[in-house]
Amino acid sequence: MQEGGVLGRLLNTGRRAGWSIIPVQFGGSDMNKYLGYGLWTLGGLVFLAGSGLAYVAMTFDPNEYKPEIIRAVQDSTQRTLKIDGNIKLTFFPSLGAHLGAMTLSEVQSDEEFAAIKSADVSLALWPLLRQQVVVSRVALNGAKLRVVKLRSGKLSVDDLLASKPVAASDGAAAPQGKPVDFDIASVKVADAALIFRDEVTGMEASVSELNLVSGRIADGVPGDIELSGHIQLNEPKLDLSARLKTKFQFDLKQDRQQFDGLDIQINGTALDFTRLSIGVTGEVELHSASGEFSARELKLTAVGSKGADPFEMRLDLPGAGLLEQRLSATGLGLNGYVTAAAGKLDVAASFASLESNLRQFRITGLVLSAGMKQPAQAYDLKLFATANGNIETRQYNLPDMKISLSAIGDQLPGNALKGELNGGVQADLKRQSVQANFAGKLQQSQLKAKAAVNNFKSPRIRYDIEIDQFDADPYLPKTAAGSEPYPATPEQTLNLDFLKPLNLDGSLRIGALKVLNVKMNRLRADLKAKGGVLRLAPFNANLYQGNLASELELNVSRAVPQLAIKAELGGVEIGPLLNDSLQMDFLSGKGNVAVNVVTQGDRASILKKGLNGKLSLNLADGAVKGINLAKSVRDFGKGTDRTQGANNEEKTDFSEMKASFKIANGVAHNDDLLMKSPFLRVGGKGDINLGNESLDYLVKATITGTSKGQGGKDEVGGLTVPVRLSGPFTALKYKLEFSAMASDAVKQKLRSLMQQPGGEANSGAEDQLKQGLKRLFK
Repeated sequence: MQEGGVLGRLLNTGRRAGWSIIPVQFGGSDMNKYLGYGLWTLGGLVFLAGSGLAYVAMTFDPNEYKPEIIRAVQDSTQRTLKIDGNIKLTFFPSLGAHLGAMTLSEVQSDEEFAAIKSADVSLALWPLLRQQVVVSRVALNGAKLRVVKLRSGKLSVDDLLASKPVAASDGAAAPQGKPVDFDIASVKVADAALIFRDEVTGMEASVSELNLVSGRIADGVPGDIELSGHIQLNEPKLDLSARLKTKFQFDLKQDRQQFDGLDIQINGTALDFTRLSIGVTGEVELHSASGEFSARELKLTAVGSKGADPFEMRLDLPGAGLLEQRLSATGLGLNGYVTAAAGKLDVAASFASLESNLRQFRITGLVLSAGMKQPAQAYDLKLFATANGNIETRQYNLPDMKISLSAIGDQLPGNALKGELNGGVQADLKRQSVQANFAGKLQQSQLKAKAAVNNFKSPRIRYDIEIDQFDADPYLPKTAAGSEPYPATPEQTLNLDFLKPLNLDGSLRIGALKVLNVKMNRLRADLKAKGGVLRLAPFNANLYQGNLASELELNVSRAVPQLAIKAELGGVEIGPLLNDSLQMDFLSGKGNVAVNVVTQGDRASILKKGLNGKLSLNLADGAVKGINLAKSVRDFGKGTDRTQGANNEEKTDFSEMKASFKIANGVAHNDDLLMKSPFLRVGGKGDINLGNESLDYLVKATITGTSKGQGGKDEVGGLTVPVRLSGPFTALKYKLEFSAMASDAVKQKLRSLMQQPGGEANSGAEDQLKQGLKRLFK
């Protein structure tokens, strides 16, 4: 066979290279001869292509083109590319490239934008001819990307992401060909990092130590992937290590991505939480184009601490999915606990089902519960409800709610507490409105309540509460019998700024109320607050055989809070009121008391010392307890001026008592006291210092008839008895001024004797005077 021409030279070259050429015999026919020529020609073409690729691989050095590559990048992006490592290419039997260390700068800057230590990629050659991408290896080591949000609001990558204009071409667009199939044997990313910084807010976020290892990635072929990294954020504080492992399979034709054995683990610190450990497991199927998904056996666990208080949470979701624009979920359960100084708080949430068309939703069997456990008591609060809402109109309803409360503990009334409320809540977030209606029972009290909140930015609160009976005292803190009183603490400044934005209008009605041991009936208290002014009016009630009509106004809109009180007690039994409210038993009687005072200050002591206004009282058929003026008058000749403590066994009865006080700077001054009894007329004047809680008052009691002692020897009719009341409210003392009383007795006796006619009478009167003086001063 003739071996001239190009083919002959290729064959000769092959022989010199050591090839074995085996002639193929086809017989003598022309067809066989032409077939033989064809096979020789095909073999020659294959050899030619292989030789060409081998020649390029042996003779082409991409490193010689580094300057051109660097210059092209600089011209097109205004960024500086540095290629420190070598570039290696392979062409056969696979196309491959290896890149060494490279860096890319920011625009018109030497500051680093991106960098890699090395990168490798290789693709099978022949599958490319069949529009198949078969990647045998993808490896990236030490990749680093830094993105900055500039003060202008732009990102440092915007120039690279901007779309380039495409020149219009003549004629119709070329038809789309068959999608390219791809098959990746493995992907490995080691020690990568992504950094983001906001120049406006100063926020910095980073993902470092980013590692990714995957198995085969191909359409319809199961694979697996593992991803891990270290996440940090400066504000809010975040420092987390994260790991994700899962098996996956995707189907491009059906647009389905399946993740089985999903396992996510996150550890570290976030916000105020430390020793965080969060885990997520389950199975998920996605349809990315339609947004549909389904999830099975999803479980989430979270443990950690907030400060010194540990917590644990667990969420179970057996099934959930979004199919044909309908979201459904069943059997959600959430359980956990939080431990704090107050005790251990157990929380739980669950629902039977959730159905939604992405515009409206309905939840059935919703149960929320919280339980607090303490050494001496335990609380359990539960909410049962159904819920529905419209996401588009932002209207939400809890039409059938039930709230139950139960508690046990030594500090509770009867060592147990039970309550139950039934009602509903409606919320219109578009109109910024929430309304609630409840009725139920707490211990022995039946109550009804309505409330509404409007305008969430500056809330307007309205309420109406009605209770048949309520004893508040069992719920108030109390000191155990025999225990030491609470130690005195420095007086605190009243910070009432939280009341300034309050916009409130409500009414409270209670059929029978006991608070701080004071008993009231038919209480009505209407409260309005706006612009820093709170007005409690009316505050009316029936109490102690009489009634209370009062109003209070507190103005916190000014630098110094101001308080005004008006109150009238009508037909009230003063004794039981004072005894129940103040545990003081020094005055009894029935009548009227009127108070009209104003004050200002930011501490309780300043408020008392700043009181100004007036007070009046008008009592009948009562007694002043602690002193028996009649007895003291009978015994005046047996003693001298002395101070005595009040004696609860003694009292001075009266048929009428009237007094008015002018209050200035916390001191109530009175000079018109009038108290009457069958044989006494009492007047007086003095001061009650409300700021210091003390009294300095002089009472003058005049004997209107004859009061005889034992044997009828002591005749003191017409005498005036001065009594000085003084000291703190908690330890009042009284002093009978006998010297003044004796002087008055002498004057009275002289007047009596001088009025007798005749000398003998005068002589007898003189003798009587001498005897009287001896008796007074013996």
